[in-house]
Amino acid sequence: MKKIIALMLTMVMMVGLLAGCTSGASEATSKVEQIKAEGKIVLGTAADYPPYEFHKEIDGQDQIVGFDIEIAKAIAEDLGVELEIVDMKFEGLLPALVTDDIDFIIAGMVANEERKKTVDFSIPYYQAQQRMIVKAEDSETLKTPEDFDGLKIGAQKSTIQEAIALDKFASAEYVGLSKITDLVLELKNGKVDGVILVEPVAKAYVNQNDDLFLAEEILGQEDGVAVAINKGNEDLVQEIDKVLQKLMDEGMIEKFIADATALAEE
Repeated sequence: MKKIIALMLTMVMMVGLLAGCTSGASEATSKVEQIKAEGKIVLGTAADYPPYEFHKEIDGQDQIVGFDIEIAKAIAEDLGVELEIVDMKFEGLLPALVTDDIDFIIAGMVANEERKKTVDFSIPYYQAQQRMIVKAEDSETLKTPEDFDGLKIGAQKSTIQEAIALDKFASAEYVGLSKITDLVLELKNGKVDGVILVEPVAKAYVNQNDDLFLAEEILGQEDGVAVAINKGNEDLVQEIDKVLQKLMDEGMIEKFIADATALAEE
């Protein structure tokens, strides 16, 4: 009986050791290795931001397109995996990344210092100016932040544009919404008097709507948009940086932007 008990204890210890080794091996697996093993990489984005990312009906099917999406496709292709796209509210992207519900974010996101406390970022791949759109009928009266005294200025929640609204439009009432499409609708319906957008997005909406106007005032220059990756995944950051640098060196970012802008205007 003692021999049997000793043998059982030995087997239990061996199972424990094997489990420990397996756990250690799992923990040692890099993010890139995990993605390749799963055969897919999950992108988080907010697809109401043409020409960065937006919905478009193509061949009778609703698809998420845009130059950010083309960048994501290039990253997936480099890794040899499928791209899965998750569309969500912009303010929900970082929490989803931190909890590993998504693998990376490409959503016209600026790598500011506050966000860097939570996640890591790639090298910047695009930089644009901040602009404001108003109703065409207000183009002569609403030109600068000072013109919005007592009026309403809109911006997307948790964005650089929100910070601009709160800083430069102190005399106006700030209206923050999750989706840019909703902000534009509020503007068209007279619920807000102006909306702050990054320049390519502002131009895209103005080109699509004859009753909207792009104000000449430049509200600032963003630090540059980048890809967000959860902390502790340096290998994935390096892979993404490699792809981005190649795309920029070959002039592909500019091509992606031109193609996406044309698609948004169709």
